[in-house]
Amino acid sequence: MSDLADKALLPAGMCDVLPPDAAFEADVVERLMASFAGHGYERVKPPLIEFEQSLLAGNGAAMADQTFRLMDPVSQRMMGLRPDMTLQVARIAATRLKKRPRPLRLGYAGQVLRVRGSQLRPERQFGQVGAELIGASTPNADAEVILIAVEALTALGVGEMSVDLGLPTLVPAVGAALGLDTESAARLRTALDRKDAAEVAAMGDRLGADAGKILLAMLAAAGPAEDTMEVLNRLALPEPAVRERATLAAVVERVRAGAPDLNLTVDPVESRGFEYHTGVTFTLFAPNLRGELGGGGRYLADGGDGAGEPATGLTLFMDTVLRALPRPAPPRRVLLPAGTPAAEGQQLRADGWVTVEAMETTADAAAEAERMGCDHVLEDGKLRALEQKRGG
Repeated sequence: MSDLADKALLPAGMCDVLPPDAAFEADVVERLMASFAGHGYERVKPPLIEFEQSLLAGNGAAMADQTFRLMDPVSQRMMGLRPDMTLQVARIAATRLKKRPRPLRLGYAGQVLRVRGSQLRPERQFGQVGAELIGASTPNADAEVILIAVEALTALGVGEMSVDLGLPTLVPAVGAALGLDTESAARLRTALDRKDAAEVAAMGDRLGADAGKILLAMLAAAGPAEDTMEVLNRLALPEPAVRERATLAAVVERVRAGAPDLNLTVDPVESRGFEYHTGVTFTLFAPNLRGELGGGGRYLADGGDGAGEPATGLTLFMDTVLRALPRPAPPRRVLLPAGTPAAEGQQLRADGWVTVEAMETTADAAAEAERMGCDHVLEDGKLRALEQKRGG
């Protein structure tokens, strides 16, 4: 391998973002943040790196195996590079903004770094844009976060999309009522995550006939939200699970009222990827697209001191969002002759042009304009398209 090729080699899951993609991503990020701001979400900017003790405290422990660590040469304490920004925002809310009125609406955007990629998202560094609603426990809060995500993505130009709702607390509520031991509960959780109805049925002796029927019905119920809720409402669930079901039903009702045409589905037994969530969760998808657009849900915003407050939030993954969007039209670029008066360039830029000034006088301005990626040249104070120049 040549020295130049060696310098260009990047670790697995990392990439350079080149023109025009870098500018496209920056523009999309700002448009998303502006959409969230329109709903009262104020922007915060957590640091890229924190002390491990605070970064992985509380719910952060769920991301411990995805966190790069290094020693701080100043304090001699271990630090971690953030694998996710949600928990950093929870820390900010619990500390820096502790005295601010609730509910607290915060938005954020930035890069995260993870130890491993996944099959659907092999990238280890990628951008996140998100919003957190902290200090509200009602279904209205869950619905608000889902609806602002749908609104923001629709405004960007994402076409058809779907939202898959989950309730990772529902199965544990049923299991607790059954008095399942730790081993049986773990086995049941694995079977449900794999959608393995045969394994759930094989646990009939431990679960009991009635409980086995309930769990199999829940497993088979995944689908359009209204159909799934109809099945769940017919089930004789234990009291803790009844309360969970009622919360899910309220969120479905409010989301449907805010987005009547949204493709809304419910999977009542899904929990993968929502290890620290405490209520309704959601994932956003676009058809024929690798990976999810984003997701989120209800959790306990823990600042690391053991105390917490109800919260719900969303995270959008910029790599997937960008793939879902139509590519923007290239900007209008005009080549300015060397020595063009500054006022002329300023006026063109004010009119929406990108100006590129030649470094020296050239005999073939059209060729130079094409070489520099321009589609127009400025000649004698007038704009001329390259096609017109060559045709005339």
